[in-house]
Amino acid sequence: MAFIRQYALYFAWLVSIVATLGSLYFSEIKGFIPCELCWYQRILMYPLVVILGIGTFQHDSSVKKFVLPLAIIGWSISLYHYLIQKVPGFAPIKPCASGVPCNVEYINWFGFMTTD
Repeated sequence: MAFIRQYALYFAWLVSIVATLGSLYFSEIKGFIPCELCWYQRILMYPLVVILGIGTFQHDSSVKKFVLPLAIIGWSISLYHYLIQKVPGFAPIKPCASGVPCNVEYINWFGFMTTD
């Protein structure tokens, strides 16, 4: 338990870096256009890299009061987005006025890891 407590900030920071770099790779290098829900998830993920990085280097675990709300809201949006992609009939019926619809899957790895 002490090991987890000691390295939790490093792990959370690493996860936020990988998620941010992954989203930038898919949009900027692969050319996948993010949908509206992807943008909301990114808006909540990108600041975590900076906040967790500062907390990690200062050994300040009090950043969790800033990180947890962003992570929980982002996770909730991600769950909703996943349900729209994977559960038939879950997506709202509305015409796509502009942009990419949120139920499109550019990638489907292992049957459960998706991106659009």
